Amino acid sequence: MSHLLWKNLVLLPVFLGANALASSSVMAAEILNSANSAAAKNSSDATTALEPAKPAKTEANQVLVSQAINQDSMSQVTSVSQFSDVQPTDWAFQALQSLVERYGCIAGYPNGTYRGNRALTRYEFAAGLNACLDRVNELIATATADLVTKQDLATLQRLQEEFSAELATLRGRVDSLEARTAELEANQFSTTTKLVGEAIFVVTDTFGDNNNNKTVFQDRIRLDLQTSFTGRDTLHTRIAAGNANLLSLPGNSFESTQTFNLGNTGSNSAIIDWLSYYFPLGNSQVYIAASGGIHSDYAPTVNPYFEGYDSGNGALSTFASESPIYRIGGGAGGGLNFVFGNSNSGFQPSITLGYLASQANTPTPGFGLFEGNYAALAQLNLNVGDRLSFAATYVHGYHKGGSALFDLGSSVRSSTGEISSSGVVGTAPANFVGGGNPYNSNSYGVAAAFKPSDKLSISGFLMYSDISSLIGNSNDEVWSYGVGVALPDFGKKGNLLGVFAGAQPYLGRISGDRPYHIEGFYKYRVSDNISITPGVIWLTSPGQVANSDDAVIGTLRTTFTF
Repeated sequence: MSHLLWKNLVLLPVFLGANALASSSVMAAEILNSANSAAAKNSSDATTALEPAKPAKTEANQVLVSQAINQDSMSQVTSVSQFSDVQPTDWAFQALQSLVERYGCIAGYPNGTYRGNRALTRYEFAAGLNACLDRVNELIATATADLVTKQDLATLQRLQEEFSAELATLRGRVDSLEARTAELEANQFSTTTKLVGEAIFVVTDTFGDNNNNKTVFQDRIRLDLQTSFTGRDTLHTRIAAGNANLLSLPGNSFESTQTFNLGNTGSNSAIIDWLSYYFPLGNSQVYIAASGGIHSDYAPTVNPYFEGYDSGNGALSTFASESPIYRIGGGAGGGLNFVFGNSNSGFQPSITLGYLASQANTPTPGFGLFEGNYAALAQLNLNVGDRLSFAATYVHGYHKGGSALFDLGSSVRSSTGEISSSGVVGTAPANFVGGGNPYNSNSYGVAAAFKPSDKLSISGFLMYSDISSLIGNSNDEVWSYGVGVALPDFGKKGNLLGVFAGAQPYLGRISGDRPYHIEGFYKYRVSDNISITPGVIWLTSPGQVANSDDAVIGTLRTTFTF
């Protein structure tokens, strides 16, 4: 009896890993290192009770939020046969069997494994020993002391003395952790909401013969309050402010628009630029936007690495970040993303439907949710494994006279009833179509992305819009296309080198050179929360203005996330 107990305890370093820590003190030893760093974080981020996981989109979230689950949580076992990775032929099987079935000192992982080859620290061994000591005391207290002899107790006492320093340190660190946790819980601002923030500092200017700008230093900040009520839903209340104004190009073109130009007032005054709610419905994801909704909030854009969802982490320009078809319309409305088949299948099709109205809050006749400017989207998505993605998109839009085609729902009605809006991508002729009259747009797009390795991604899109004026019989065509190559982790993990080239949205009936866009940028990750992105954008024939000089834009963007 005593020889077997000694053998079992000597073998504890082999068997007692994270999966053996069956008491709260054992669990604390397992998370000790991460807890020390987590305690230093902002309490609003570190102590959120629900901690809903971010959807795939960093800014414009498009997948269901799910409550984080600790995959290494432990479950007590009563028989060694419950471990799928422990066999009777294992050299230490009898010792493990005794610890499990006689003393109850061993716990396993939820997937039924033991992971006996895992490395073990002295602290973990001390914690495991402490668990076994507690179990022995329990056996004695429940009148089963005949299972433990004096020789066994002497052995246990020697082991306890040997690891007394580690046990004392462990108890002290657990007490400190509990005190810190209590302090964070007492000072957290919400049990359902966490704050996700981003601040962007930008220095930018134009160079070359076509230079009508001065060097500017601009900023934008976003504070997103993410609230979850069920652990699977997310309410986004985002506050934005910024002072970034557009650079001047020939023909009042919108080709110089960069992502930090979006979602600000130009004067650093704060606004609620996005208010939306995501929730699951069976196998579907439902998206409802009360304000500031855009199509890429719910529809996959199939442009990995370049798509930063208008944050400060992807491409510099709005053109390179996603196909212009997703910039048609916006505002209030909703979307639905329905996935077919098994989510674990390598072949994963889905259908996305959505409707957004630009003037949904205006009750005047001719406006509102259904009579004002709107854009309805239908998209077929197809993922083949995790390397290949396709999307085929159709957007039907109605636009009042004076509305830009690619306006992200920014059109507004003046006191005199006139509509005004500005584009966020493309030339002025491609935006203000229809001869100043109300018009319908039917836009078709395809996009694809191929990721041959973890270090290389190739993506591209093609878009065509058929414009029909509602007064007269004038018709126009707008075209755009682009392709990009991204090298993630280039030079360092978290860095990104990207090159994107194509034609910004242009009006087909205007002869002359097309407005080509060539962009290169390199995002350098300074830390987990800071990145610096220098980049250059070269625009040919900006504004579709005949004989206009090329424009070169240089940008240095610094992004802080918190």
